[in-house]
Amino acid sequence: MTKAVHRRAFAGIGLAAMVATAALVAAPSQAAGPRDQLREKFDKSLKGKTVAWSPVWMGVLESEWTRVMKDRFDDYGIKLVTRDANMKSDIQLQTVSDYINDKPDVIVVQNPNVTLLAKELKRAMDAGIYVVQVNMASNTLTDAYVGVDAKDLGTKIAREVINQCGGGKGSGEVAILEGEATAAYSLDMKNGAMEVFKTDPSIKVVSSQPTSWDANKAGDITTTVLQQHPKLCGILSVWGPQTAGAAQAIKAANMGDKVKVFVASDGQPADCDLLEQGAFSANLSYRADVQGQTIADAVIALLQSGDKPGAKNIAYYTTPAWVKSKDDRMYCFSIPKGAK
Repeated sequence: MTKAVHRRAFAGIGLAAMVATAALVAAPSQAAGPRDQLREKFDKSLKGKTVAWSPVWMGVLESEWTRVMKDRFDDYGIKLVTRDANMKSDIQLQTVSDYINDKPDVIVVQNPNVTLLAKELKRAMDAGIYVVQVNMASNTLTDAYVGVDAKDLGTKIAREVINQCGGGKGSGEVAILEGEATAAYSLDMKNGAMEVFKTDPSIKVVSSQPTSWDANKAGDITTTVLQQHPKLCGILSVWGPQTAGAAQAIKAANMGDKVKVFVASDGQPADCDLLEQGAFSANLSYRADVQGQTIADAVIALLQSGDKPGAKNIAYYTTPAWVKSKDDRMYCFSIPKGAK
């Protein structure tokens, strides 16, 4: 074979090797096709969409939900619109009505009670808008609920109260600090607790009163209860911030060593602080930042689902955890520096 023939043969082999190498390099790109398509479908479902958020007010809990939602939605090109009702039911009702007229893709709402927004939420779904309810539900089931199982929360806290105040370990006298009497969160938690208390004859519920989520009112109620029931063993409170007032009343009465305080907490840092200071005995905590992530997940799932609004009712229940010492601090969230 001549040198020229050798050169042509080697050149042919070299070209074949280059083609084979190119094919190997191209193979992963071709295999990634379905993954690329998945991302394209995801982006198409989310980018440019609008979520309208209606909290009861913009407290620490709601601000944390909002912060986490906005961070997630910004990543995916979703616009978040927020209006603070500042605890005014008429303003929140008007806000949700306005949202329906504006036709966002999703409405996220925290209900002040079980009836106020019930008809409007159904109207929103009928208008083709997905509806997500957060932590405080209405009598209308919507596309998704994100939050605690409040009744289950009440049963768990009641069992802890019995462990420390029942069966001869204390007087058995217990007071309940409700939130808003007709709010599902407060109502269901109280009902769950009462079901458990009724199974133990050593427990006597001497008071159960709504605080309207107000620490000052909770303090006034606690002061009166302590005067009327000096042997009180425990207080079950449905929400941490209102319980701060009760803790102050107990301290003012010099009864901190006698009255135990059991709290349903949204994981605010102040709740952990009060527990570490001895003002609270045990917090059953659900972290607001984790709930914020779940709210965003629910919205993202609905936008990708293709389901007709109102077609399904999906629940995302938050799993709570006990905070009983500083070692459990991980169950309270940290507010990032600069966050409002």
